[in-house]
Amino acid sequence: MQNDQRLLTSSPTEKRACIWTLVGCAVRVLRAMIGRMEYSELAALLFLQMMATGIWFVPLSRLLSAHGMTALIPFSYASSAVAAFISPLIFGAMADRHVAPARVLRWLAISSAAAVTAASWSIGHRLPAAAVLSLVLFYSLVSVPTSSIASSVVLSRLSDSQRQFGPIRGMGTVGWMVGCWMISLLGFDESPRLGYTGAGVWLALALFTFLLPALPPPAGASMTFKERMGWDALSLLKNHDHRVVFLTVALFSIPLAAFYPYTPPQLSELGFKRTAAWMSLGQITEVTAMFCLSALFARWRLKWIFAAGILVAVFRFAFSSLDYPAWLLAGVTLHGFSYTLVYITEQIYLNERIEPVWRARAQALMSLMNSGVGNLAGYLGSGFWFGVCTGTDGTRWHLFWGGLAAAVGAVLVFFLIAYRGRGSGLRRVETSH
Repeated sequence: MQNDQRLLTSSPTEKRACIWTLVGCAVRVLRAMIGRMEYSELAALLFLQMMATGIWFVPLSRLLSAHGMTALIPFSYASSAVAAFISPLIFGAMADRHVAPARVLRWLAISSAAAVTAASWSIGHRLPAAAVLSLVLFYSLVSVPTSSIASSVVLSRLSDSQRQFGPIRGMGTVGWMVGCWMISLLGFDESPRLGYTGAGVWLALALFTFLLPALPPPAGASMTFKERMGWDALSLLKNHDHRVVFLTVALFSIPLAAFYPYTPPQLSELGFKRTAAWMSLGQITEVTAMFCLSALFARWRLKWIFAAGILVAVFRFAFSSLDYPAWLLAGVTLHGFSYTLVYITEQIYLNERIEPVWRARAQALMSLMNSGVGNLAGYLGSGFWFGVCTGTDGTRWHLFWGGLAAAVGAVLVFFLIAYRGRGSGLRRVETSH
């Protein structure tokens, strides 16, 4: 924390030097890592998409609190869950059957830039709560689908997703980290300028999509209304293992939803100032885990990879419940391992076991289950739980995080009992052309 305090008191010239050093290091790491990748443009695509997402998502709670809108925090985060019920399936169906996925991503990125600018301006000028929430919801509607569509663009280009997707997706996490550090070093954690910065990155992503190959959608048939809305993807739930994986990820997302809204306030209480930067510790382990995924797939059954990720989350919340700086940072650090072993594994699972013409819709349906069902219940539920655990003497963090650790433990028990599996590893579906 001494370095944290030193950054706070440094001069503008020193801060600019830190920022340029960070950017320079990120560029060198990016060149070194993607230089060894077969699909470097896909790594850069995820880098920009996740950088834009992280710039807004991580410091949002502090931005709202700084402008007297603390009561809007759970509802603002829940807006992304509401959006996940609506837009991912629609745009996923569009990318599967009607419009080239890169074009869909381009227009969503442009819309996200406009929306985040308007939302940030509304917060900075303290517009009425209804207006602020409406603009935040609009931003969520156009930004939430970018994750599943970007993933489907990447996965459609890979010949061996088990080996290739982890390192490429790791570059997305590097982008998230760079965005968080940039916001903290600029001192924008509580400023609407964080949204304006994010808008610039969204526009850069839109321009970058012109460099991607103009691949057509996997299926070009005309669509019924049900297909346009993406509702036909619900048929995937008829398969037992698919259903268990979808439900497990949705249930896991409920306690996980408390991580980003409520970890920064706890960090602040313990004396940390650059909270967006400290939160990026989880992304360091996330990148590490992604580069280890191919080795795990070669040695472990899918069931145990999922189970390990859920178990790590139990320890993460248990460490946070101790409410001590070192233990809280340990919990933040474990977040990356847990996130990768659950969420990245499920993306690879869908790519390997779902027919190509369904993959964008399958990723979109998973986005609906975790970002929609799971996060909506999680953001609203954790807001209620936070209120229960907070009194005049402050928040009882041991009770707050301890209760969430128990909830994750219940998800682990459900998965171990319900999931059947198909032997070791993953097996690609047979496709015909």
